[in-house]
Amino acid sequence: MHGVLMRAMEKKEPVLLIYLDAKNQITQRKVHPFELHGRKLKAYCTLRRQTRLFNLDNILSVFPDKLSMRKSG
Repeated sequence: MHGVLMRAMEKKEPVLLIYLDAKNQITQRKVHPFELHGRKLKAYCTLRRQTRLFNLDNILSVFPDKLSMRKSG
């Protein structure tokens, strides 16, 4: 997971997260990550349309957003 996030930050590309939110609901989020602070990921969330902090312990899965990569490349 850490490698995918680091690569996305370096390339300034979005990723898709499977995330357990504060209400214990599993959600899928498209985010643009830009900083890691200990166990927190600072990223722009397209769902909420704002910068958010995501607890790394609540990220169930992370993978590159292939659709966005195809559009830009």
